[in-house]
Amino acid sequence: MRELRMEPYYFSQMSKTEQAVYHAMKAGFTELTPSFLVPRMEARELAEIFFRMRLDCPEIFFGVGFRYRSYPDSGNLEIIPEYLFEKSKIRDHQKAMKARTEKLVRPAMTLKEKEKEQYIHDFICEHVRYDKLKKAYSHEIIGPLGQGVGVCEGIAKTVKILCDSLGIWCIIAVSEANPEKKIKYRHAWNIVRIDGTYYHLDATFDNSLGKWGTLRYDYFNLDDARIFRDHEPVIWRIPACGDGDHSYYREKKLSFTKTDEVEKRAAQAAKKGKPFVFHWRGGYLTKEKAGELIGILERAAAEKNRFAKIGLNWPQAVFQADFSEKNPEQAVVYEEANEGELE
Repeated sequence: MRELRMEPYYFSQMSKTEQAVYHAMKAGFTELTPSFLVPRMEARELAEIFFRMRLDCPEIFFGVGFRYRSYPDSGNLEIIPEYLFEKSKIRDHQKAMKARTEKLVRPAMTLKEKEKEQYIHDFICEHVRYDKLKKAYSHEIIGPLGQGVGVCEGIAKTVKILCDSLGIWCIIAVSEANPEKKIKYRHAWNIVRIDGTYYHLDATFDNSLGKWGTLRYDYFNLDDARIFRDHEPVIWRIPACGDGDHSYYREKKLSFTKTDEVEKRAAQAAKKGKPFVFHWRGGYLTKEKAGELIGILERAAAEKNRFAKIGLNWPQAVFQADFSEKNPEQAVVYEEANEGELE
């Protein structure tokens, strides 16, 4: 298994003192030591370094917290790690996670970069469900890889460890909560570098939109302008993602600027009874324009003696129409991607 060798992203943004703490924490947790020393600093700073270290190193899934002791006249603090499992069980889980990762990435080793990225995205959307109970392991790779469940933090960490194993540059982005918008928790997603260009990838959001059984790519390789339509600003600096021309729907020619393009493709999908997912980029999606596009989808269904069940992800201007002979209880559903929870 080929792993990408690079200086850890969040480590590279730290001061020398912070890097010393980071190194000590990484070594201490990796070696499962009962305690270790770090340079003295404020508790808030320690917590932030620990958090960012675990974003860089999702393989440290077993280290969930720490306590510390201070001593008079000492320039160090003693860190007492908190582990999710006992030492012997951690070793067992490490072996299981390594074997699981190797098995997952093996079929994708010879794919192109973007194909590898989609392979990882599709694995999350097809095999991981959101953990509404928010168990501790769901915040780590052991949730998605071992139990098939996860919250946004665990999913983003899983995407990163799979990207690392397949040689794709990848980091985890974190946004702050916003109580004014009723966003109670932080959210985590990924930034990947594909063919030398940075993009946002939010597998958690796409996972939450696949309730009708169709894989969604609303948050696959977005630029800054699109991702921040429904994501809060990030806490820590991330690379600029300025390329808006290579999102999934644009690459697959499912991003339309004219209504006659939608009419043509909707008619084809309705005739075959297949789902039709597309992105609208023919100007701002106003209420009137959304109504016009919904009308096109409903007429396409009626012309084939079918009914249309329509989902609309308004912030991303993505529509999904399912055509069937059964009249849906709700013809139009305004979809809301799941923010996930990162505590």
